[in-house]
Parts: sequence; structure tokens; C-alpha cells
Amino acid sequence: MRIVVLVKEVPDTNGERTLSLETGLVERSGDNVVDEIGERALEVALTYADAHEGAEVHVLTLAPADATTSIRKCLAMGAHAATHVVDDGLLGADLGLTAEVLAAALRRIGYDLVLAGNQSTDGMGGVLPAMLAELLGVANLTNLNAITVGESEVGGTRVSDDATIEVSAPLPAVASITEALPDARFPNFKGIMAAKKKPLDVLTLADLGVEAQDLSTPRSIVVAIEARPPRTAGVTITDEGDAGVRLAAFLAENHLI
Repeated sequence: MRIVVLVKEVPDTNGERTLSLETGLVERSGDNVVDEIGERALEVALTYADAHEGAEVHVLTLAPADATTSIRKCLAMGAHAATHVVDDGLLGADLGLTAEVLAAALRRIGYDLVLAGNQSTDGMGGVLPAMLAELLGVANLTNLNAITVGESEVGGTRVSDDATIEVSAPLPAVASITEALPDARFPNFKGIMAAKKKPLDVLTLADLGVEAQDLSTPRSIVVAIEARPPRTAGVTITDEGDAGVRLAAFLAENHLI
């Protein structure tokens, strides 16, 4: 069993995140970390591997060259190997381009199950796992609050507004999990030392046989961006016996009722 876990390096979730007004991209010049939801997906894979001898956990990311530290953390947590896709042609890649490149990398790596978080904390697109499953031609289980991995199938529980749904699919498959899954383990000293010797394959678009300009179109682009206006003080209504009438008038004027 080979489980490939998609991870993403994002700006520190405890810090303030902003967009560049020149490029429209998220500013990544500060502290960057492995996205927490990706770590939770990695924990699912590692838990399975701990209980099943011969299972292999492989980490895959598309990130700038300086994301090595984040990848090594995943290896220190227990992943057996990692693949890092780096290419200047991927700067500002939209979800479509990202999915096609990751699909090409997955075909090269080989997989039985692809695990991912339901959405990243920076882009929050929430559609990448489904796009990958479509490109790979495999089943997709989305937004799982609980997951069970078997030798020949994967299943789990998805919670909607009106129901709890039990789903399953034969392998190979793509599955995405939510924050309902357990927190990831911390790397220990032994894992940190072992991570330095684990395979880390760095690939470019040329290695994958992909040319950015030849990938399917259309591509989404940013046509305009501006800073969010500063927050202003709200309207204060002091009750002088007519507060209800004035409140209703304010709501009606702003089309809130």
C-alpha cells in the first residue's frame, strides 16, 4: 500500500496574512509552515502505516525551493519519502494548473490512495482533491470527518447540513479530510535525524514532461486588486424612547430587512 499525502506550505496561520497589491498573490515573505490540515491528512496515513507493515507514506508538494524545511518536517514525522515539485513556470499557478501538475507527479510516483485536506488555509479553494480525482480517473471521497483505510477500499463519514453519510470506494482513490480528524504527531529527535537520510525527489515541469503553456486552458488570472478599506465606526443608536423605530429605519435603509 502506497499512500501519497498532499501537503502545502502556507503563511503562518497565527500571523497576519496579506495579498501583494502588485501580483495579487499571497505574501509569503514571512514565516511559512506546513498547513495544519495537510498534517492531519499525514497523521491518517502514518497511523495506517504504523499498523500495517509494508505500507509506505509518500509526501507530495508543489512549492518554492525554500520549502525544504517544511518537507523535512513531514519526513521527521514519519513519512518514508517525499517529492517536491519546483519550477518558475508555476509561479502564481491557479487550481487547474496545480491539479494537472500534481496529477502528473502522482502518475510518476505511483499510489494506491491519495490523501489531502479539504481546503488550504491560504487559498481555501476546496476543489483540488476533486480536480485531481477527475484527472486521474479515480473515485473521490470528499470532506470526511472520519476515515477507514482498508487493503482494497477506503471509506468514511461525511457530515452535511441534513444528514450523516457513509461513503466508500475501491482503491485507487482520492480522499480529503476535515479538521475533525486528530491533530498530527510531533517529530521526535530520532525522526528528525532519520529525515536527513530519507529520499527527497525534487522535480521540475520538464521532469514531469509538462509544459505550462501547453496545459489545458482557460487559466484564471487576477485582473485587478485593491486593499480592503479600513474599518469605520458603526452607527450608534441611543434609546430615547424611539430606538426601535430608528433601528428599523436603519435596517430598511441598508436593505437589511
